[in-house]
Amino acid sequence: MNSITNNTMLVKQMNQEKVRQALIAMRTATKAMVAQATTLSIATCNHILNELLDAGEVLEVAMDDSKGGRPAKMYQYNMHHSYIIAAVIKTEAGSRSLTYAIANLAGEIVDQGYEEHNRIDPAFIDRVIERLILQYPQIRAVGIGVPGAVDQGVINVSDIPELTNVPLEAFIREKHKVEVILENDMNLTVYGFYHKQGYDEKQTVAVVTFIDGSLPGAGMMVDGRIHRGFTRFAGEIAFLPLGISQEAQFQQLHDRKTFHVLAARSVASLIAILNPETIALTGSLVQPADVNIIRQECLKYIPDMHMPQMILLEHPDQDYMYGLIARTLESLAYSLELVEKGK
Repeated sequence: MNSITNNTMLVKQMNQEKVRQALIAMRTATKAMVAQATTLSIATCNHILNELLDAGEVLEVAMDDSKGGRPAKMYQYNMHHSYIIAAVIKTEAGSRSLTYAIANLAGEIVDQGYEEHNRIDPAFIDRVIERLILQYPQIRAVGIGVPGAVDQGVINVSDIPELTNVPLEAFIREKHKVEVILENDMNLTVYGFYHKQGYDEKQTVAVVTFIDGSLPGAGMMVDGRIHRGFTRFAGEIAFLPLGISQEAQFQQLHDRKTFHVLAARSVASLIAILNPETIALTGSLVQPADVNIIRQECLKYIPDMHMPQMILLEHPDQDYMYGLIARTLESLAYSLELVEKGK
């Protein structure tokens, strides 16, 4: 296949994606409305809409109200044409689990489930995904959230040794022919939390978690974007040089007599580096009254004028799943965006 044919196909794919995203955003639209939103010609939109209509991706709905003459056809994207899997892997207090949600293109959950297993390894994850794809053949993307640092689709630091240094993202993508994202749990939690707030301007926020049975971690949004760092190690606050070993850190965080002082040192470090608008504390080790105690401890290091709003994130799992669904849906559009940029 020559370069001209390749370029023609890429342009067609990108135009199709523009029409898809416009319809998903507008819910219902005429050809003229789609053309205006995408800056494509009416003729191009007409051709693409007819193709998507034949494929079942687009539905014709009630006609637009007419001011006289022939009413314009209305189109709606079929949100159930494709599904995604959002799989959350957790380890807490010795228990390991995988929680999944099947969502449509509007982010609406159509099915969900929970499985505990004493060995969460690539084989177990693959079995769950394979079963769900057989049940829902329209699945086009899989998002996996994990407790650990992820770089180029590989987990390099994790509380689950069986997942460390395994090319899980590439394995799932190649075997099941779907888009795949593998992302750190705290990045997804802060992403979900951030977008639920509906900020008018880009902000810097952080979510810090203190979980029973684990060392602490953090997720950060800097100026409206997930901050991952050079090797995707950002947020691994268990590695802060606090002057004690990780074993001692673990013990002190699980002791109510020493929890607040040590937690505040980690939080204060984030404040000094990020200067965030908001820090949300979460995790099973954090009680509602702890937020103010930790804030007072932070004031020993940070001037009051630079202190962020500090809140308790009571339902982090909801933000986590929200963030994972959103990022997985975005991956369907990102694949064409990367082609457009020549990456």
